[in-house]
Amino acid sequence: MLSILIPIYNYNAFPLVLELQKQCLECNLEFEIICQNDASNVFLIENNEINILENCHFSSNETNLGRGRNINKMASKANYDWLLFLDCDTFPQSSDFIKNYLLEIQKKDNPIIFGGILYDQKKPEKNQQLRWVYGHKRESLSVEKRKEKPNNRALTSNLLLEKKLFSQYPFDENLTKYGYEDLYFMMILEENKIKVTHIENPTFHLNLETSILFLNKTKIALENLLFIFNSKKIDSKDSKIISTYSSLKKLRLTSFTVYLFNLFENKISTQLISNNPSLLLFDLYKLGYFCKLQSNNNSI
Repeated sequence: MLSILIPIYNYNAFPLVLELQKQCLECNLEFEIICQNDASNVFLIENNEINILENCHFSSNETNLGRGRNINKMASKANYDWLLFLDCDTFPQSSDFIKNYLLEIQKKDNPIIFGGILYDQKKPEKNQQLRWVYGHKRESLSVEKRKEKPNNRALTSNLLLEKKLFSQYPFDENLTKYGYEDLYFMMILEENKIKVTHIENPTFHLNLETSILFLNKTKIALENLLFIFNSKKIDSKDSKIISTYSSLKKLRLTSFTVYLFNLFENKISTQLISNNPSLLLFDLYKLGYFCKLQSNNNSI
């Protein structure tokens, strides 16, 4: 019936697996929970405890595969017709989380379903504000808001889909870095007329990186976005950053944008890692950094 796939990196996933196993057993369904550590070397003792649990499996990759390839590898091991992707640092809001997804499976109407993401209402530490603010404003969206752009506003951090669908459209294994795997995956589905269904069945995102770490991860993600764009895997309509970059290029303003970014990067970074980060400045930072990456790429 259901294979739950949890990619792990530097996180203790045992509490999540324990809760999911409990819910699956209560629903009396055939299930398995497959957890795969992508060559990180912390929480190994805690995560190895997963193997003690019935129908639960934990293993580690010898080398880092990247998130997409790691999920592909887990999906190839899966024994059941439905896959549930969950990030290791999430936790179901409801004790009926699995039951709610089973009801969707039984409808036999939709091959792919996104349940949503939530963030704690309580503000975190001062050095974690950027990730929290971004999550609240850009990821923790109502069902109605998500339905406006169903594929663009779905994430693979809490996603149910048919195995045969994922076998047909797996993650692109050329994307080995962090970031924008979800965007490309969802755009491929959209191009093939496959629409994500949105329901209210969220998980909490628990692990908040420091603002400095999140900013550095954003830079790596933008490198991935540049690779996706230059490989002609997506076009400007699929990303606000690419769309704005394309407009600047037509106006011959990309060099000026890079100049401004270099001039103000440190000041903007200081604001973003403060205890009151601006998402407008974050957007401008991402645009400037993307333009800089493309400029450097063109000069090679």
